[in-house]
Amino acid sequence: MARRRDERIDHAVLAAVSELLREVGYSALTMEAVAARAGTTKPAIRRRWKSQQHLVVAAMAHERVGVVEIDTGCLHCDIVGHLEALRVGMADPALSRVIPALLADLANDRQLHEEFLAIFWEPRRDACVVSLRRAQERGEIAQLDIDLLLDLFAAPIVFRALFRHAELGPDFAELVTRAVLAGVGDTRRSSCTHPVG
Repeated sequence: MARRRDERIDHAVLAAVSELLREVGYSALTMEAVAARAGTTKPAIRRRWKSQQHLVVAAMAHERVGVVEIDTGCLHCDIVGHLEALRVGMADPALSRVIPALLADLANDRQLHEEFLAIFWEPRRDACVVSLRRAQERGEIAQLDIDLLLDLFAAPIVFRALFRHAELGPDFAELVTRAVLAGVGDTRRSSCTHPVG
């Protein structure tokens, strides 16, 4: 009979990874440090995750930094909330110090890259899709390409977070929301009191 997996070790290891990513960053992360922080051994970690990259992806999924579910009844307010959560999440060292190097490491591992997108990025997109669908039902936006619209909202925040060519100030989510909705919103049918444009 197979020995039952100890979930306490799983949680301790994932928590250790998140802590160390914030402290030392992705490039300086080692299995030795993770094992020491989690109070376990490298073999125990290796039995659970195929590689350090798999471990980091699992830790990012476990923590769900920047994932929120919002339903204010106002598209403008919902999108600002989603984008603000993304902005705060991308400012977290657990993401900002990890994503560029991790994506480079995942370039030659299509399966893990798809897993990363599924467990890290898709929950954020799915939460925002719910807000957009509700807005469509209320007549606040037309029947648009939802995937394109999501990219239009998220791209400015991700771009600034990765390249750091300009500040991601506390009003940036509001500015992006206004700019995008000015092009796709139907202000005549919107229930929101925030003027678009």
